[in-house]
Amino acid sequence: MRILEIGAELGEYCGKILAGLGADVVRVEPRGGEVTRAYGPFRHDEAHPDRSLYFWHYNFGKRSVELDLDDPADQARFRSLALGCDVILDSRPRGYLDARGLGRAGLADRNPGLIHARISPFGDTGPWADHQASDLVHLALGGVSMNCGYDPDPAGEYDTPPMAPQIWQAYHVAGEMMAMSILAALIYRQTSGEGQSLSASVHQAVSQSTETDIPSWVFLRAVHRRLTCRHSATVARSPSLATTKDGRYVLPYRTYLMAGFNIWDDTVAVLRDHGMQADLEDPVYETTRDTPLARERLEFLTERLVSRLPFDRDIWLDAQRHGLPWAPVRRPEENMSDPHWCDRGAFFEVEHPELGERFQYSGAKWCSNDVEWRRGPRAPLVGEHNGIVPSEWRAPRVAPRAYANARMQAPAVTSKHGRPFALSDVRVIDLGWMLASAGAGRFLAAMGAQVIRVEHRSRPDGMRFSQAGAMPKGGRAEREAATAPIPAPVWAPNLNRSGCFMEINAGKLSCGLDLKNPDDKKILEDLIRDADMVVEGYSPGTLTRMGLGYERLKELNPRIIYVQQSGLGERGRYGRMRTFGPSAQAITGISEMSGLPEPYPPAGIGYSYLDWCGAYNMATAMLAALHRRNDTGLGCHIDASQGDAGLYLTSTATLDYSVNGRRWSRFGNRSPYKPAAPHGNYRAAGPDRWIAIAAFTEAHWSSVTAVLGLQALRNDARFASLADRLKHQDALDRLVGEATARFEPFALMDALQKAGVPAGVCQTAQDRCDSDPQLRHLGWQVELDQTEIGRWPVKEHPVQFSATPAYMGGRYDRSGPSYGEDTARVLRDILGLTRADAAG
Repeated sequence: MRILEIGAELGEYCGKILAGLGADVVRVEPRGGEVTRAYGPFRHDEAHPDRSLYFWHYNFGKRSVELDLDDPADQARFRSLALGCDVILDSRPRGYLDARGLGRAGLADRNPGLIHARISPFGDTGPWADHQASDLVHLALGGVSMNCGYDPDPAGEYDTPPMAPQIWQAYHVAGEMMAMSILAALIYRQTSGEGQSLSASVHQAVSQSTETDIPSWVFLRAVHRRLTCRHSATVARSPSLATTKDGRYVLPYRTYLMAGFNIWDDTVAVLRDHGMQADLEDPVYETTRDTPLARERLEFLTERLVSRLPFDRDIWLDAQRHGLPWAPVRRPEENMSDPHWCDRGAFFEVEHPELGERFQYSGAKWCSNDVEWRRGPRAPLVGEHNGIVPSEWRAPRVAPRAYANARMQAPAVTSKHGRPFALSDVRVIDLGWMLASAGAGRFLAAMGAQVIRVEHRSRPDGMRFSQAGAMPKGGRAEREAATAPIPAPVWAPNLNRSGCFMEINAGKLSCGLDLKNPDDKKILEDLIRDADMVVEGYSPGTLTRMGLGYERLKELNPRIIYVQQSGLGERGRYGRMRTFGPSAQAITGISEMSGLPEPYPPAGIGYSYLDWCGAYNMATAMLAALHRRNDTGLGCHIDASQGDAGLYLTSTATLDYSVNGRRWSRFGNRSPYKPAAPHGNYRAAGPDRWIAIAAFTEAHWSSVTAVLGLQALRNDARFASLADRLKHQDALDRLVGEATARFEPFALMDALQKAGVPAGVCQTAQDRCDSDPQLRHLGWQVELDQTEIGRWPVKEHPVQFSATPAYMGGRYDRSGPSYGEDTARVLRDILGLTRADAAG
């Protein structure tokens, strides 16, 4: 697979994923190198284009060709490369390639299979198409920042700003979505020969990446509050961090969902092991344990236990032995020596021959004995492959053999858009669990795959009980009439009233089976015989214990693709550990990478970010394996985890430690690696209103001072240059914050954007759902019907396909299924059972 990548930070992460999968990704750089070579940190702090650790990480496994695309001779060289490639990954400004005669329209006649994948800040059309952005601005406008930060003060006011998770997370989210979409387009091309254009807006991708704040607003008109190192919520319920004797942190996580463990009894058991249960075994707690006073007592004693032990005592392991999803809040580099990650091969050494040194990288997004993740070479030097790539790409390639299945010969299923889906010939047996694994099938269903969710009432998915998106008792009419938050209804034991579950499982079928029943287990086996893949999110080893491990799956279907997703992975020492998004975030270093500098604690990410990243990662694994299977006829087994995904996102920090011996330190909302000042989330007029401002250039600085009425600061020696402003950021932030507090946030954003400054309001779910004009233009939500809760908005797939448009309603044009809603259809239409057979 040959991929030409052109652009800066918007697309580099996407290209890194594709290179990791084995594609030949060639970076087309301007003469002298891409601007991202100037981003830190640097080896030994030497600001050199071949010493940027940022560039090393995001361009690992790629090659480099220098071209001046304003030079007609280099335009011809680019055109020659483009005519021999499969994908152009383009994150240059809108129209850049077209203006030089290098857009897809000028290449498709001679390369009809070409896929042109564009990543832009806000999309190429719409009211914000020309807005300026940055990672900070995208995290603000996309709602991430308003989910992340510290607890309010006792009066309920915030004296600290919303926090943007560090670093480059906006481009990670958009890159994940584009990578899976490119793979889907390539799979469609395997049978059709047809290329197409793809377009992703970073703003739309990020706006859809938060977890429960949108369902809370959509269904209950409820507003979330930021809470230290745990899920944002309408009220604070679960405990925050516990501090160890030596000033580190442990996350004694309690999920907001129904789960298969007893929080009270299991926590008391941990305390009892250390003789610190105090009065918690008093019979009075049998009837009062759910009261606020009892919960506070439990939390107090938990924190007291943790405070008497050092961090490296690993009290979290004691809790895990009792089934509790506790986790240490690690710095990212602390995972490099963890035996579990060593067992999984999550870190490996990479040679830099020009330096005569080897450095430790994190690199694999999953484990597999069947498909290797790329382990080299290191990122290219500037123009290192100027002569090699053109000569290699002129050589003809051997076309792979097509290994079609019967469904690939049938007419393609068309979407409501009247065009074919990319994956209309794909069948997935979905044994997913909650968001991290079930979320992956959501994306394949949106691209037309037939996704059959197999469930059993005895162990319902925890997301079916999420009150964050519970439908109000009066339905859509009650919500539309509401002028205040609606109390979350309790529907238990009803399994079909959670909007969160329905959105995560939009477009799927539900088949109710009791897998402890031999007859039902045989039905599942029969489904697997004609499926393309089995995906599951159970505890590691569960399917093997049921007699449905990979060896048995291969007996049923030699070409089967089996993708697992768990918290920390099956292979390794933590395979049986219980995790949710926040606990996976804590252990991998993601939580530590958000928040103000010490002595503040980590702020963490206020939703299950690694649940979403796990789902993205799993979908990419599924699609990459499917493309390989179609070429080779070979299935595979992939062991993926939220932890693997988290480590992959911390790699610049771990590389800095490997190269420079420098441990991670938080920097709040500032920008040390792409220098900017002012750079932060500043208070605006109104309760808890904030605006992100990023001034990278002197022109930005001049415009910021003009809009804010701070022209006098241009003559202040402390702020004379960017270097000066970086030295005096405390004073600068205070002055800028005093000025922004006088402005209505959206009016200030508009004024700054008109002046060419990257700026964006820290938007809430209400802002995104009700008033964001760019999201509305992009059609970021679609109205879908659900059998029991009716018609509600659901987030649409954030990448637009020109030939095979995705649709979140999937081939069935609906939201998620009620429990067992499609059992009869599956047994009759897919397995061919008669009504009598199905009833039996």
